[in-house]
Amino acid sequence: MTYHLPAGKALGGPYAVDVTPEKAGWGHSSLRILELAPGGAHSFDTGDSEWIVVPLSGGCTVAAGDDFGQETCELQGRADVFSGVSDFAYVPRDARATVTSAGGGRFALTGARCTRRLPARYGPASEVPVELRGTGNCSRQVNNFGAAGVFECDKLIAVEVITPGGNWSSFPPHKHDEHRPGEESVLEEIYYFEFAGHDGIPGLGYQRVSPSGPGRDTDVLAEVRDGDVVLIPDGWHGPSMATPGHHMYYLNVMAGPEAERAWLICDHPDHAWVRDTWPDQPVDSRLPLYTAPETSV
Repeated sequence: MTYHLPAGKALGGPYAVDVTPEKAGWGHSSLRILELAPGGAHSFDTGDSEWIVVPLSGGCTVAAGDDFGQETCELQGRADVFSGVSDFAYVPRDARATVTSAGGGRFALTGARCTRRLPARYGPASEVPVELRGTGNCSRQVNNFGAAGVFECDKLIAVEVITPGGNWSSFPPHKHDEHRPGEESVLEEIYYFEFAGHDGIPGLGYQRVSPSGPGRDTDVLAEVRDGDVVLIPDGWHGPSMATPGHHMYYLNVMAGPEAERAWLICDHPDHAWVRDTWPDQPVDSRLPLYTAPETSV
């Protein structure tokens, strides 16, 4: 199994990235990256999955409907992932969805197989919690737009992480590949990367995933660039390292078989002590890169 998919290696139909459970070899998590030219439109059936549509660049209209009606969400979006929090749209399973964009753009479709059919609805940027996690060179920013306990879904968990150039995130390495009630949940995870350039030079970073035990042997040490994807069915994941001078963005998509939708993790025992050092250090002064707007337009 190939766990690192460089840009262009996960193409599928109209999508620049098309990760399905079948392609990933697992049961729940999906990610599509849709690129639309100005005036472009794309329709898809949601099937047995729920989806959150979040703009990476540009704005769009998301319409979701079935035989009983239709919900339309106007997403203002953003210039790019390093310039602001975006609003988003939730699209339920067993629906027909259409994404249109007058100005064009790039849009992430984060998905998870689910059983409950929740209503289509709009997620305003002003209600996205922006969390500063870690301190020192472990400082990063987390945009918790689709986190458990923040926005209701049946199975899907989706967040954005921005790591300033030179910092480490997803550290201490952690895992969520065993069912241990109240301590750890089983979640498949997708990382999708983008980087801030400098003077026209593209950015890059590094992603590590290491085996966490018998039968959980995912092993990745990858140089990652714009548009790359890393699949994490199991294992200790982290660090995610941003090279100096280039901020790193990654979109995390998670889902699994657990009855409770929860992000419960276990730190690697060799590195868990790092968390204890955080109170003695300041948060990186470059953060937050931005905050959620006070009100949505």
